[in-house]
Amino acid sequence: MTTPIYLDFQATTPVDPRVLAEMLPWFAERWGNPHATDHRFGRDAAQAIQIARQQVATLIGADPREIIFSSGATESNNFLLQGASAVMAAAGRSRVITCATEHKAVLEVVAQLAIKGHPVTMLDVPASGIIDPVDIARHMGSDVGLVSIMAINNEIGVEQPITAIGALCREHGALFHTDAAQAVGKIPIDVVEANIDLLSLSAHKFYGPQGIGAAYIRRAIKPNFPPRAVGGGQEGGLRSGTLPTALCVGLGSAAQIAQEEMVREREQLTRFRDRFLALLDDARMAYVINGELARRWPGNLNLSFDAVDAEALLMSVGEVLALSSGSACTAQSLEPSHVITAIVDDPDRAENAVRIGFGRSTSAEEIDRAAAILISAVQRLRQLSHSAAEGV
Repeated sequence: MTTPIYLDFQATTPVDPRVLAEMLPWFAERWGNPHATDHRFGRDAAQAIQIARQQVATLIGADPREIIFSSGATESNNFLLQGASAVMAAAGRSRVITCATEHKAVLEVVAQLAIKGHPVTMLDVPASGIIDPVDIARHMGSDVGLVSIMAINNEIGVEQPITAIGALCREHGALFHTDAAQAVGKIPIDVVEANIDLLSLSAHKFYGPQGIGAAYIRRAIKPNFPPRAVGGGQEGGLRSGTLPTALCVGLGSAAQIAQEEMVREREQLTRFRDRFLALLDDARMAYVINGELARRWPGNLNLSFDAVDAEALLMSVGEVLALSSGSACTAQSLEPSHVITAIVDDPDRAENAVRIGFGRSTSAEEIDRAAAILISAVQRLRQLSHSAAEGV
């Protein structure tokens, strides 16, 4: 049987073997509770977690005291946005600015904030998928307390101008939150340079384990932040509960590897992406790229193939190619991608959109084989569609 090719690296990434090697001892050999520091087992675990906290902080240019471990970016988004509402209220501000292409873990929390009395400005997004800071500036006022814009979009891969947005927020006294789940470990991020107040990340998006992530809270606003969970006082009293040592170690190890390899990895993925597109072009595939190609994480392609429904295409190749039609978090929904719908006024294009993700473990041979499989499937589905239209 042909080995399936995994091209869904935006949904999740495999744990890097080097990360796994660092994690394994903490499951069965060094199992101490990191908060029981009266003995060596606990102290060793606590020290391992502090090393991991430093590794995560170094990756994003933060102070280790600004890192709060979480179960992942969804929890971090909820924690940070809900907590920011309390900080906003204390400052006499209420308005939230975000955009229509954010992850549902941001959009649904913002919807809850609106119910609680926070006016929301939902920015339209151009076909490029990239927010113009000028559009944010038009809506800035003394009532704006929070701006939340994703660093790299999870569906179309475009990179937002977070440094310019952060400068704008700092100038107007608004908090800046970025969901950086798809960005951390892939592109350089410096929370100080970019004036980021709040940031969310997940380990499994950059070759760490599932079930662990972090929330960054700038020290200046941390004292005003309400706790996520109470009952034990861990994480500076903001998120009580025993930390999973092995998972924290895995996150830290993934962060350190990413710090060392992200430049080389981007260069390799750019070559793979360009080769994949060239193979489609050589076969005269009719497709459009959703979102701007130039300002994009090269491990992401989001394509709409003319006259080919995405679900039919995924079913056709599902045994041999792992692709997706949108966010993994909304994969059970029958609705077309809210991201594609937001950037183009073309229902067919949204229905036909397929996300193709390349990653660290992708090989050149897999690129060639995946392109051939996809080309064959698209051609077959188009022929079936053409035959059906002619009543054959």
